[in-house]
Amino acid sequence: MLVKGFCQGKDLFFNDKGLLLPESYKIGWMEAIDDDKLISDITIPGTHDTMALYGGPAAECQAWDLGDQLRAGIRYLDLRIFAFENKLYVMHWVVYQHKSFYEVLDTIRAFLSEFRSEAVLVRVKPDLFDKENVEELVGKMIIDDTDVWVKSDMPTMAEARGKMIFVQKSSFKLGIPLLETDSKGDYEVTHIADKENKIVKHLTQASGDCGGDYIVLSYSSGTGIGTLLGMFLTPKKVAEEINPWLDQYLRQFSRDHSSVCFGVIAMDFPGIDLIQTVIKINDW
Repeated sequence: MLVKGFCQGKDLFFNDKGLLLPESYKIGWMEAIDDDKLISDITIPGTHDTMALYGGPAAECQAWDLGDQLRAGIRYLDLRIFAFENKLYVMHWVVYQHKSFYEVLDTIRAFLSEFRSEAVLVRVKPDLFDKENVEELVGKMIIDDTDVWVKSDMPTMAEARGKMIFVQKSSFKLGIPLLETDSKGDYEVTHIADKENKIVKHLTQASGDCGGDYIVLSYSSGTGIGTLLGMFLTPKKVAEEINPWLDQYLRQFSRDHSSVCFGVIAMDFPGIDLIQTVIKINDW
């Protein structure tokens, strides 16, 4: 949906409502990226648990559906996929997210047919049972599709335009390789200040690893659910605190006129101004 003006207050950086885009919003932001630049050398806004819109406060990580996320500028998708009776479904934990993987592919294809300058990175995480069948079923769904990249070679922006770029890690081997900067348990949040320090550490590592043969991924997302000290810190509450801080942290590189790359930054409940701050890092 397009409207005049911007959101106000915290909604600039954190948003748990419907998408409202200014009329002048540049949806196809990758058009400005040089054709010769590797995908791994671009700072890319992404979402953590992209399709987690259902399941209550402990499970919900996003407010916008997939189509709205893409129009807002998100170009990295984090999908948990469950295979059942030779069909693929989008899940978060044991909660069905009201979409099949076929519907996800259809949404991405429709977006890329309208915005051919763009590329969408897709990470598939096999979940629950029959994990070993997920890759085979995905492969059957995308076979002979020339607008899907499943090679491990890192594409340039020119090669990536108009394509879904699959990202591989551990149990899913289609696509370009991934390097994650977080360690086991870094998603657990008991104090917001500690989470901020972890993000700084991860982004510092990412800035040194960008531009190589793999996509570098850092998370700003987190939850205190399951911990004693942070039991009331749902993904939404963490994002409400972290997202404005992250925007200010990233803007310092603009003020310092620093040329930097952070790879993919996967976020929960990002607002459009935070997404734009991530995108504009590519101009600094």
